[in-house]
Amino acid sequence: MIENRFKRALGTGRCQIGLWTTLSTSFALEVVAGAGYDWLCLDTEHSPGDPLTILPQLQCLGGYPEVSAWVRPAVNDTALIKRMLDAGAQTLLIPMVNSVAEAQAAVAATRYPPEGVRGVSGLTRATRFGRIENYMATCAEELCVIAQIETVAALDALEDIAAVPGIDALFVGPADLSASLGFGDNQAHPEARAKVLDTLKRIQAAGKPAGILTTDPVMQKMALEIGVDFLGIGIDAGLLARAAETLRQGIARL
Repeated sequence: MIENRFKRALGTGRCQIGLWTTLSTSFALEVVAGAGYDWLCLDTEHSPGDPLTILPQLQCLGGYPEVSAWVRPAVNDTALIKRMLDAGAQTLLIPMVNSVAEAQAAVAATRYPPEGVRGVSGLTRATRFGRIENYMATCAEELCVIAQIETVAALDALEDIAAVPGIDALFVGPADLSASLGFGDNQAHPEARAKVLDTLKRIQAAGKPAGILTTDPVMQKMALEIGVDFLGIGIDAGLLARAAETLRQGIARL
């Protein structure tokens, strides 16, 4: 089995720093792959990405073993999760996990029968096309399932979701959570920040690693101060957009 470096580092006390990638090409991914991040999230929920774009991206990251790949499927769907796993994804971020049943379904989609419902094929990239011995019996050890907490319903069920066997970590989505709480797109609202921070603390108190994506320096500092386990600090499309604007504005002032 290929070791899941991200999963192994959870709970060690070292915060793993990551970057969101939404440009959906292996070329764009390789631009940031060597930048020193611990993990890169290959997002297909809010991007044009799909299993056919994820495959070359995972192949690309094979040349950068120091950085771990996450994949976020567009939805908590058994068939979609199966395709991501067969392509070689080992860490999955499952969006909009709002209940114990949804958390259980996400885990079941990553496990072979009788523990789960993952479809069986011995000739996938995940099995190195049949070259990994005992893949079915051992793959769960290197799979990491992260449940995304981003609604009021998820907050109400947080401790129960954290207790679901096979859920390895919980991740706060501050944008959707802020909207669900009634703050719209104002993630910097003091009450929104306080609720996000409280959610991270609840995850930790439940005994699970806690993570978040935020480009807000204030929220980043607050998350680091409470010992968050993994932290996404930017999005590739946002970096490109803001840098392009700054460059253009700079020349206008000359």
